[in-house]
Amino acid sequence: MSSAVIPDVPEIGLRLRLYIAGTAPNSLRAIANLKAICTEHFEDCHELEIVDLLWHPQRALADGVIVTPTLLKLFPLPVQRVIGNLSDTGQVLLALNGQ
Repeated sequence: MSSAVIPDVPEIGLRLRLYIAGTAPNSLRAIANLKAICTEHFEDCHELEIVDLLWHPQRALADGVIVTPTLLKLFPLPVQRVIGNLSDTGQVLLALNGQ
């Protein structure tokens, strides 16, 4: 029995989904803050999806999101939520580390 190894495929450590509302100031701040956090702490091990509630309201409903900006940490489990512009780096890191 042999096992295949796939070279040069980075392991995704975090799977994140950020819900925003267009170009609202808090949405733009949340994007910038989250990208800075991911670059500093999770540069090679995250996957980020940004979903605009104005274009995809049904996706937000499926995830139970009614306020923007809302960050969902989807993987690893448990799922965590952070609501707001993500300016409290400590709070965001606690959620992303599953605590």
